[in-house]
Amino acid sequence: MVKTAIVGLGRLGKSHAENLLNLPNCDLKAACSIIPEELEWAKEHGIQELYTDYEELLEKCDIEAVFLATSTSAHADQITKGLEAGKHVFCEKPLAVNLEECRKAAEIINKIADKKVFMLGFVRRFDPAYAFAKKRIEDGAIGKPFMVRSQTSDHDDFAPFQVEYTKHSGGIFHDMNAHDIDLARWYLGSELKSVYAMGGSYVHKEFEEIGDADNASVMCEFADGGMAVITASRTAFHGHDTRTEIYGTKGIIRIGFTPAIADVTILDNNGIRSECVYTFYDRFKEAFALESKAFIQYIETGETPIISVLDGVKATEATEAFTVSFTKRSVVQISDI
Repeated sequence: MVKTAIVGLGRLGKSHAENLLNLPNCDLKAACSIIPEELEWAKEHGIQELYTDYEELLEKCDIEAVFLATSTSAHADQITKGLEAGKHVFCEKPLAVNLEECRKAAEIINKIADKKVFMLGFVRRFDPAYAFAKKRIEDGAIGKPFMVRSQTSDHDDFAPFQVEYTKHSGGIFHDMNAHDIDLARWYLGSELKSVYAMGGSYVHKEFEEIGDADNASVMCEFADGGMAVITASRTAFHGHDTRTEIYGTKGIIRIGFTPAIADVTILDNNGIRSECVYTFYDRFKEAFALESKAFIQYIETGETPIISVLDGVKATEATEAFTVSFTKRSVVQISDI
């Protein structure tokens, strides 16, 4: 069993912890948090060793791996310290708060991660539907892919929270589209060349007041001539709605076009409808479990994870370019970022 510690026990951290606790080849023996209620939660779930200091955890706890679900501002430092301490490291995306920090972290990680597993949390790659689509593309089912259309839309209920969160997060593209650009790179097998972003505050004017948007769209050009159309919305009234299309020379693959809770159709006095998932975790619950399972398996087998530090850098590079384009209302070349 791989002796592991969870660091950070917010909503997503708790979900990661539950997934790790359910893995037969993982011993989740420690938790680290600066919030007493989170450590109490860990104790109630049978995690015996509790820490408030990450460096003390690395020094004193007999573990092989750390699972980081902390604030973005801590990621780069905690990743490098974990690897330098000889631990395998999983970290939720993004890699760091800005591109400069991402590139600095990548330099360090690439020097010390050759003997340890490092994996970044681009969870959609582990979703069965997205993974199946990748396999069918590799099998030639739609010929050569040349365009990706991908969206991330959050329920409008979360917009008031996001107004405050966005003041420190970097904006709508950093918050919502890192996964979409990662998928576009993954499916097209090419790197981003230029972008043009647009959008506005159509429902919640509070976003406009802080220089952000509640709905936005980006046109992307790739180095091999491929295209991507990436959109984000904070105002989906029906629920969380993530969907992707991949266009190829011989066909199209569509993923997630019915964001239903289950394969259930309701017929009542409102007509015919399906109830939708509410949050991103509801949508990708299975993927998060498979992601945790994969991380532990990579440690056991020594295989290279399908997600690298370069993927983290490229995602932040793209969302930074989106933000610059949105602010300047002009085409931005990735080489200028």
